[in-house]
Amino acid sequence: MKAIRAHSFGGPEVLTLDTIPDPVPGPDEIVLDMRAAGVNPADTYMRNGTYAIVPPLPYIPGGDAAGVVSAVGANVTAFKPGDQVFAGTALSFDLTGCYAEKIKRKATEILPLPPNVSFAQAAAFGVSYTTAHWALFHRGGAKRGETVFIHGASGSVGTAAIQLAKRAGLRVIGSAGTAKGLELILAEGADQAVDHTKPNYLDAVKSPDLILEMLANVNLAADMNVVAKYGRIVIIGNRGEIAVNPRVAMMKELDIRGIALWNATAEQMDPIMRDILAGVAAGDLRPIIGREMKLAEAAEAHVAVLQPGAHGKIVLVP
Repeated sequence: MKAIRAHSFGGPEVLTLDTIPDPVPGPDEIVLDMRAAGVNPADTYMRNGTYAIVPPLPYIPGGDAAGVVSAVGANVTAFKPGDQVFAGTALSFDLTGCYAEKIKRKATEILPLPPNVSFAQAAAFGVSYTTAHWALFHRGGAKRGETVFIHGASGSVGTAAIQLAKRAGLRVIGSAGTAKGLELILAEGADQAVDHTKPNYLDAVKSPDLILEMLANVNLAADMNVVAKYGRIVIIGNRGEIAVNPRVAMMKELDIRGIALWNATAEQMDPIMRDILAGVAAGDLRPIIGREMKLAEAAEAHVAVLQPGAHGKIVLVP
């Protein structure tokens, strides 16, 4: 099979398209033919070798994918060849193995593809929707009637957060840096959209109870100034250090909370995934796919996923 592998840590150029043996399922495992693999910023951090999770080399990146079961182990009864399924980081807590034509997972770490959901859309469940859900409700304590400001709301996690927040009865303000991004935010249900490339754009953001922050090294100090007294800021993304004034947090009695999905347990993820799939079944949650790229273009995808102006999920296809 063809697979993207990193033989060393570094920039996108370390990703190569290799031919390697097909995986063979163990007694409790399945192998699926990949139809779409999700690309996440965390994939790029791991590739750099500076992430909290450092896999042994060489490794195949990617924890999220959807496809068709091609082989099952002797003990597997829940799935059979031909079944359409998806795998995700939130199901296996494995961030590797999915940038490949064939993917091996334990049978307990996959779920059936929901009706009326594409393979590409299902590749957004494992990180984007679970991260947004975890940030909003577990770490953020979001409640009906509150206002949430989603900084960088046009990306995959951001659009998921808009849909989840509106479903839960919150007022949503989202930011984006392009006209297309602002249109997308409003189309997904945000009550207000602001252009974060404009000077003084935060003047229009009036004391949200909760902020979801995708780029804390740029925005955290400003978030602390704009969030309501007793407010909460959940840091989902960060790419460097920043200086802040702790007195602002003191005077407002703010909670500034980090999130790393991998800290959750399988027991915590199970009800979250069930709630996400219930929202999909009801039509309240609809993953937005911004771009499909060929598996061989994984290095380019790693550049694209970190660029400003993201519009939904980037996925790799065979």
